[in-house]
Amino acid sequence: MGIVSVIKRYNATFWASNVIELFERWAWYGFYMAFALYLVNSKETGAIGLTQAQKGVIMGTGSMLLYFLPVITGAIADKVGYKRILYLSFTVYITGFYMIGSFETFGMMFFAFIWTCIGGALFKPIISAMIARNTTSETSSIGFGIFYMMINIGGFIGPFIAGVLMQKSWDFVFYMSMVTMGVNYLITGFFFKEPVVKEKGSSLGKSIAQAFVNIGITLQNWKYVLFLIIMILFWTAFNQLYYSFPVFVEQWVDTSPLYDGIYSVWPWLAEAIGTPQGAITAVTLGSMDAFFIIIFQLMVSAFVMRFRPLAAMMGGILVLAGGLSLMFSNQNSWLILLGLLVFALGEMASSPKFTEYVGRIAPEDKKALYMGTSFLPIAAGHQLAGWLSGGVYERIADNIYLLQQEVERRGISMPEISDEVTKNDYIALAAERMGMTVRELTNYLWVNYNPSDIWYVYSGVAVLAVILLWLYNRFILD
Repeated sequence: MGIVSVIKRYNATFWASNVIELFERWAWYGFYMAFALYLVNSKETGAIGLTQAQKGVIMGTGSMLLYFLPVITGAIADKVGYKRILYLSFTVYITGFYMIGSFETFGMMFFAFIWTCIGGALFKPIISAMIARNTTSETSSIGFGIFYMMINIGGFIGPFIAGVLMQKSWDFVFYMSMVTMGVNYLITGFFFKEPVVKEKGSSLGKSIAQAFVNIGITLQNWKYVLFLIIMILFWTAFNQLYYSFPVFVEQWVDTSPLYDGIYSVWPWLAEAIGTPQGAITAVTLGSMDAFFIIIFQLMVSAFVMRFRPLAAMMGGILVLAGGLSLMFSNQNSWLILLGLLVFALGEMASSPKFTEYVGRIAPEDKKALYMGTSFLPIAAGHQLAGWLSGGVYERIADNIYLLQQEVERRGISMPEISDEVTKNDYIALAAERMGMTVRELTNYLWVNYNPSDIWYVYSGVAVLAVILLWLYNRFILD
């Protein structure tokens, strides 16, 4: 069956579901790629000036719940109806984006992000279920390929635009996410058709309880549990793209050579996406991961088809570790862009194979159960990623933390960072008292405190996952 004839067989609800996914990913990643910067950047930029550790707690806990709660929210959607839960999800999302843009304290921001992640958890099980319901054995492969493409188109457009909007005002980033998510009310209202759910017998409470019983049944397979624990390390390393990468680039990397390179070929593009100072924002740079996936996913998928899923995963995670080393070990913006490409290639080889492997090893009568529990290492990986990108990143690579060490070593008297003395004020004042420019101070800290050592941590976590997977394959599997 040709690809055109397959595409013609998809109904309006299939396409509506995919477009809803695109706009949801646009709204989510447009804010999420910039969120770490919003949490930790200096207050006079419109950000809220929290510490790296506070950022890690907020992002790690909320994102963990986003991937754990679908165990419950999927059961709720089956009982209450997909359309109602979609409307509820959009409403929670939009109010969450508004609160994140309005609140300024750690406690309120923690609440706002948890609230927003509940919106995501309500949304997450529905669209993938709709793709499954509206495809057949003949059309599901291409159908899920289209679905994955929509995710990455949204994942590229959102951060790419956010990188431009945040230069004008952080408020515009949240307005973008709110408006984009609001479009989904219309698509859902006009084009989304509620599926017929056969099983209506048990109560909602029993359905939720059964979901946890099912997890327990699946986790009785100790070999599978061991595999999931190892994969926590992969997701921990992977999530540094969102948790640490934007912060690292913002603090240490001069992206003007990248801007100049783009300007020499496409001046209009450089001016459209660059900063007034002639640089590329960390958020726009981070959007390149999704862009590379859009371009290369089919080629990478065709290449890794010849390998067993576990072997492809090991190779992909090793490549991803190489990408992380380039992303965090230097100040060359072109090398960092290359690192993003290498990272994306590793992601493309490993992430889809993770899902495929779980599907293959699951017993025929428990495939749905196993697929449900495959979200557990992603949830745990977010929590661990939050910890690594918080206190661990802070002590190794945070410019404020390292500068405070240097100030103390020199015995220079400095005011505390506060509402009156922002992070940028503190850096400027310290540079002045050390007889340096801000750029010279940044380079001094880079040379003397080696913040690039953080790459050993992130790449090391990914390499450890590869080693453990090899041992698992060699000694645990029959």
